[in-house]
Amino acid sequence: MHIAAVILTLISSFLITFLLMPSLIRYFRAKKEGQQIREEGPKWHAKKAGTPTMGGLLFIISAVVTVLWVAAWQGVLSNTLWALLFVLIVYGLIGMWDDSIKIFHHQNEGFKAWQKALCQVIAAMVFTVIYQHEGYQMGFGNNQYGWLYGLFIIFWIVGFSNAVNLTDGLDGLVSGLGIISFLAYFIIALWGGYTEVALFCLAMVGTLAGFFPYNHKPAKIFMGDMGSLAIGASLAAVSLLLHHEWSLLVIGIVYVCETASVMLQVASFKLTGKRIFKMSPIHHHFEMCGWSEWKIDIVFWSVGLLAAIIAVATIILV
Repeated sequence: MHIAAVILTLISSFLITFLLMPSLIRYFRAKKEGQQIREEGPKWHAKKAGTPTMGGLLFIISAVVTVLWVAAWQGVLSNTLWALLFVLIVYGLIGMWDDSIKIFHHQNEGFKAWQKALCQVIAAMVFTVIYQHEGYQMGFGNNQYGWLYGLFIIFWIVGFSNAVNLTDGLDGLVSGLGIISFLAYFIIALWGGYTEVALFCLAMVGTLAGFFPYNHKPAKIFMGDMGSLAIGASLAAVSLLLHHEWSLLVIGIVYVCETASVMLQVASFKLTGKRIFKMSPIHHHFEMCGWSEWKIDIVFWSVGLLAAIIAVATIILV
C-alpha cells in the first residue's frame, strides 16, 4: 500500500466514526433505545442501564465506506475484499437483530441461542463457498483437507464471533483489543503482500479508534452484539485469508481465555456443583475481586498487545 493510501484510510475511517458518533448517541437517547443489563451480572453494572447501544452500526458503516472508496481509488476492489465486507456486514446485521430484540422488548436476552447460532452458521457457510470458489487453499500449509477444512472455517468464524461477543462486557475492552488485533493483522497482511486484507484491517483500526473515545469508561455508547459479532467474525475471516489461522489463538488470546473461562465455569458447576471463578466471563471475576474496570482493561490490553507482538514477530521473523 502507498503511504498516502495508508494515511487516508486511517483518517477517513477515524473521522467518519468520530465525527458522527455524537449524533448517533443523541438519536438513541432521544428514542430511549438503551442497553438492558443482565440481572446475573455484577450489581454495580445496573447504573449502565439505558446507555445507548448498537454503536457498531456506525463503525461498520465507516469501515465499509472507507474500504470501498480507497479500494476503488487504488484499483484493488477484489472478491477478497467483498468476502471480508460480507462477513463484517452480515454478522453486524445478525448482532443488530439481536440488539433490536433486547431494546424493543426491554430485556437482556435477544435471539434464542439456536436462532443466533443458525444465522451465524449460514453466514459462515456462505463465506466458505466464496472462499472455495476463489481458489483459496482448503487446508493448512501444503495439506489439503477439502470439506473438512470447510467445517473448520465455519467453526472458526462462528467460534470467534461468539468469543469476542463474550469479551464485550466492560467499557472499552473490546474496542481496545480490536484495535490491537486488527493492527497486528495489518502488519502481517502488508508483510505477506495481501494488499486488500491490509486495507480492510487498517480501516477497522481507524474506525475502532474513532469509536473508542465514546466507548471507554464511562461509556457513552456500547458497540452491542452488532459490533462484537462483526469484529470477531472479521478477525477469523482475516486469519483464514492470510493462511495464518492459528495466529488468532495468540493474537486473540484474551478472547480465547474469556471463552474458556465460561466453558470451564459451566462444566465445573455441572460436574461438581462448584464454581471455579467468582463470575464468568473472567473479566467479571476480576471485578468481583475488586479490580476497577480501567485496571482490567489495561491489563487485558497489555496481554493482548504482548501476544500480538509475539505473533507478528514469529510470523515475520521465522
